[in-house]
Amino acid sequence: MASPKSAVFDVQVPGVEYWKEQISCQYACPVRTDARGYIRAIAAGDLLRAYLIARGPNPLASMCGRVCGAPCEVACRRGKIDAPIAIRALKGFACRRFGPESDGFDNAGLFAALGGAAYLECGGPEEVAAFVREGVQGKFVPARGEPVAIVGSGPAGLSAAHDLALLGFSPTVFEWEPVPAGMLYLGVPPYRLPRELIHSEIAVIEALGVTIRCGVKVGRDVGFDDLLRDYAAVLIAVGAKRSRELAIPGAEGEGVLGGVDFLRSAFLEETVPLGRRVVVIGGGSVAYDVSRTAVRHEDLDVSRTALRQEGVREVSLCCLESLSEMPADPVEVHEGEEEGIRRFNRVGPVAIRLDEEGRVKEAVFQRVLSVFDDEGRFAPRFDPDDQLTLPADTVILAIGQAMDLSFLSPERDNVALTDRGLLQVDRETLATTNPKVFAAGDAAHGTRLMIDAIAGGKKAARSIYRTLTGRDLVPEQVEAHLVLERFGREKRYEAVPRQPIPTAPVDARLKRIDLQVETGYGPKEAAAEAGRCLDCGVNTIFDSERCILCGGCADVCPTLCLKLVPLDALSLDPGERAEHAGSAPGEVWSAIIKDEDRCIRCANCEMRCPVEAITMERYTFREEWRCPQTTG
Repeated sequence: MASPKSAVFDVQVPGVEYWKEQISCQYACPVRTDARGYIRAIAAGDLLRAYLIARGPNPLASMCGRVCGAPCEVACRRGKIDAPIAIRALKGFACRRFGPESDGFDNAGLFAALGGAAYLECGGPEEVAAFVREGVQGKFVPARGEPVAIVGSGPAGLSAAHDLALLGFSPTVFEWEPVPAGMLYLGVPPYRLPRELIHSEIAVIEALGVTIRCGVKVGRDVGFDDLLRDYAAVLIAVGAKRSRELAIPGAEGEGVLGGVDFLRSAFLEETVPLGRRVVVIGGGSVAYDVSRTAVRHEDLDVSRTALRQEGVREVSLCCLESLSEMPADPVEVHEGEEEGIRRFNRVGPVAIRLDEEGRVKEAVFQRVLSVFDDEGRFAPRFDPDDQLTLPADTVILAIGQAMDLSFLSPERDNVALTDRGLLQVDRETLATTNPKVFAAGDAAHGTRLMIDAIAGGKKAARSIYRTLTGRDLVPEQVEAHLVLERFGREKRYEAVPRQPIPTAPVDARLKRIDLQVETGYGPKEAAAEAGRCLDCGVNTIFDSERCILCGGCADVCPTLCLKLVPLDALSLDPGERAEHAGSAPGEVWSAIIKDEDRCIRCANCEMRCPVEAITMERYTFREEWRCPQTTG
């Protein structure tokens, strides 16, 4: 190993972006939710504050607390030490206690803690809407109630409607299904996302002045050209809810279903005969939603239960990827195994064999040699001589989804499509080739996480505001540095393992489709898990004028994240080197470098420093959108 004198350390001199990136959970969130903030509030026992922090930038915080893909958790710095903080589950914990699905809005004292007399008699969504409105007062000049049409009531459409209402518009959401929320309702099983929670969170959005018209299909019940005529702007926020087909022999047979189609029918309580043996093709989270719903199918199929007919007994999930390559959430894979789903990795479908009457009889697969090429591109290779045949009564395809844009006429509506049949969208403004038409969610960028769709809906709302009012809406960075005089941590926080998220017993959850698999943390478990957070907004700040280069800080660092090295060992550009170097002949300057991935914010260095050259300082940031014409 090279000595400090000969090594070159690749370093970054801290600036504004550096401090933001340290709070990796917030930086990774598409809507910049301060996850560190609400987690530390939970650790301190301030659950109301935790909920308000989580809800601030996210109108669907309660739903995200149950089913978000949690990019914040992937980015969590604690994960580089042992395991990331269970950020999504902690958000769910706070929302269960103070979100619209809780009893919190019926308790007169809860919102009194905010210091506002208006919240002394909280009773439902209207009071929450009033609180949300109050949070944006004075930040922009409201629109004048111009009508805006939104096609689709999924996460992108709902978040856009929420923000458009706050911005002063009159949004109307058109949803062709009989229920709102799009794939959140018809694609996410009720054992993961309670239907009462969906209704409660949407009720708050409606209380802001949003109209949601269900059972109205654009292109059938109302023309897209009618929307262009009657509304000041139109937002296309349709989700990818059409199942992709598979071009193999037998795919047209009776008993071959699309994954999204199956989930929709199941959650609308339509009869879907499956048979005893179900084969699901796909390796993503939708494939697991399909498989786990099929396992519970006897509870869904009322006619079968009434006749005491035997239900599904065997569900097999078959996918191209290995276990480590599967795109499905590892928690879903684990829970699926608990529920008896048979998993076959590294197999690709070849054919679906049918009986004499055209019904599914078997599914045939060939062994996969590799899924990706040397450059990481999807390029599966197969061994046709190594095959697997599974008996099946039903085959469900969960290999991806596509959008249905058949309600559009590119020539009539002046909305151009790409060669792939997708909308041409300006990535900055989310505008299409028609200046009145915008897009968000899957319609704008393809299938991504729920939180990406929420961020897209909010972005589209801002663009519509700029277009219709002629006023700019710009982000204002609100930052703060706070010296912490008495910084302390929970006892042995660095050694506490990740707390397992409690779940219902397997035998109980298989009996009811709406029984919550994840029962969530209790107060004790939530506090323990929140206490593991490294509080990455806290930074060690070194005062070079006071430092005597004793090295004591590096000596007491439990993770060896600090080093004292010569300035010549740093990979600084000439300008930075001249700025920090001494000028006396023969003078050798030194620097303290820090590995942020190792730092656990223990404050040992601060306590050890004999000259008080180190302080623990908290950095926070948030983004507020304002009109330049307004102040306050």
